[in-house]
Amino acid sequence: MNRRNFLQLSAAAGLSAHPVFSFAKSGQLLVACPTAMSGTFSSIGKYSDMGMKLAMRHYPEVLGRKLNYKMIDTEAKPATAIRRVQEAMQQDGIKYFPGALLSAESLAMSKEIHRSGGMLITNAGADEITGVECNRSTFRWALPTYSLIQGSARPLTEIVPEKKRWYTITPQYVFGEDLLRNAKDLFKEKGIEHVGNSYHSLTEREFSGHLMNAAAAKADVLFLLNYGAQASDALRQAASFGLKEKMTIIVAAASGLEQFEALGADICDGVYFGAVYWHTIDTEMNRRLVKHTREDFGISPNYSLAAPYVNVHMLVTAMRNAQSIEPAEVIKAMETLEFEGLTGTEQVRAADHQVLRDFYLIKGKSAAQMKDKDDYADILHAGRNFLPAEQTRCAMA
Repeated sequence: MNRRNFLQLSAAAGLSAHPVFSFAKSGQLLVACPTAMSGTFSSIGKYSDMGMKLAMRHYPEVLGRKLNYKMIDTEAKPATAIRRVQEAMQQDGIKYFPGALLSAESLAMSKEIHRSGGMLITNAGADEITGVECNRSTFRWALPTYSLIQGSARPLTEIVPEKKRWYTITPQYVFGEDLLRNAKDLFKEKGIEHVGNSYHSLTEREFSGHLMNAAAAKADVLFLLNYGAQASDALRQAASFGLKEKMTIIVAAASGLEQFEALGADICDGVYFGAVYWHTIDTEMNRRLVKHTREDFGISPNYSLAAPYVNVHMLVTAMRNAQSIEPAEVIKAMETLEFEGLTGTEQVRAADHQVLRDFYLIKGKSAAQMKDKDDYADILHAGRNFLPAEQTRCAMA
C-alpha cells in the first residue's frame, strides 16, 4: 500500500469513528432518551430503557435508516439534563429526544432542544410544557396537571360526595405546585374544604409529621400530590399510622405497576390512584406491548416503560408521514398526527402540542381479589379532561 492510499484509508477511518459521521452518515438514525437513571427517581430510567429496547424491536428502521438509541442520565437535575442534551447534540449529532418523564428537567431541556433545532417528546406533567413555555419543538404524550386533577380527584368527589374535608401533601417543585393549584380550583368548584397542606422537598423520605397534621385536621381525604418513591413512602407510612381506616387516600398520579409491586396489595387495597397508563387497557397496541414486555422481560409494562415506547411510535409515524428525518418536516407532520395508541385513538393538538388521550382513576384491591400477580387495581373511570387550547396560555412561535 502506498502512502497516498494509506492516508486516504486513515482519513476515512477517522471520519467513520467520529460520532456525527457514524450515526448521521452511516445509515443509522440515533435518538436519545433523557431521563433519571440515578438518584431518587432511578427506577424511571431502568424501565424507560426497557421501553426503548422494545421500541427498537418494533421499529427497527425508518425511511431506510436503522433506528438506534442511547440513554442519557439526567440525574433528575435540570442543569445536568441541559449539559447532557448539549453533549448528545454536539458530539453524537442527535436531534430527537423521546422519553423524558420529569417536569423540571423537561422544561429546561425543552428550551435547549428548541434553540438547537431538535425535537423533544416528553411525558412530564407541568402545565407550562404545553402552556406558557410551549414551543414548536416540544410535544407531550402524558398529561398536564390540570388533566391529572380532573381525571383523579373529580371522579372521586362523585364516588364519595359526603367527604368534604381534604388535606394535601405536596412536593415543592414545579409539578407539585401545578397540581396543588389545580386541586384548589377543583375544591372551590365542588365546595370542598381544603383543611391543610404540607410541603416537602425533592429529597424528603420521612412524612410522619405531615401525616399527623392531616390526622389533626380531621381530614376525610388525604390527597398525595407527590410522585414515585416519595408517594410510595408517604402511602406506606400512612398505612402504618392507621390512616387508611380513618380517611380515604388518593394518589394524584401513580408511577406505574412497579409502585404497586413495591408497596404490596395490603397497602394499596382501597387506595385510589390517578393513572396515566395501566397495563389492562384493552387496545391493540397495548395488548402487543404487554405480550412483548412479558416475553422479553418477564414483567407487565408500567408507565415508565410504556411512555418512551409510544413516544418512539409517534416519532417514527411522523417521519414516515413526512417522508423525512429533518426536524422541521417531522414537526409539521407531528402537529397533525392522529394514531391508534396505547389508550385508543390519540391525537396531537397543533395549538399546544398536547396529545389528547384518556386518563384513568384506578382503585387498589386486596390480595384475595387479585386474579394474577399483576392484578393490583381495577379501572373505575376513564376520560379526557383538557383545558381548551386558548386557555392554556400557549403562544406557539
